[in-house]
Amino acid sequence: MGCEVLGISGSPVTNSNTDRLVLHVLQTSGLEYEFVKLSQLNIGPCRACKACVKGNVCQVPDHFPELAKKLNDAKGLVLGGYTPYGTLDASMNAFWERLWSMRQLNSLNEQKYLVTIVSGLSKQARGQAHKSIAKKLFMEKMEHVAQLDIEDQQIWEKAAQSGKLLAQFITEEIECWLDYE
Repeated sequence: MGCEVLGISGSPVTNSNTDRLVLHVLQTSGLEYEFVKLSQLNIGPCRACKACVKGNVCQVPDHFPELAKKLNDAKGLVLGGYTPYGTLDASMNAFWERLWSMRQLNSLNEQKYLVTIVSGLSKQARGQAHKSIAKKLFMEKMEHVAQLDIEDQQIWEKAAQSGKLLAQFITEEIECWLDYE
């Protein structure tokens, strides 16, 4: 069995604001976690080969199948992306595309608890990224615990609260209020 919470950063910058905030949420959760930086992995976009149809496992020979195993074992996620050109970064978009393989037969990410973080200079771009992520979460049937905007002045306090809230959902101290029916 892997970690309870998997943190993923799409930022290619070493020790970026996105990385640090993802790690802050992970650390304040008090749960066992692992941090992954997408720029250190080779994960391309979905090739629409449909080889995943046979078992909800992507067959493209890169790092995604290994990351998917970690994702499958985790109960919660902290995903951080940035908006370099008015939309989520390419690494995070490729990651989202590849999640399709995990919902092909069964929704393997259904009811996973998730905190999302978006950074970038443009408030409008961050807002668009949050909307895009919300749509993807709906499709994956994930439970959105918190949405953080890295440019917010009280972000570190909100991140700590989000980590604690994520832990409460995972440890079933509270139940999620979202219903997909």
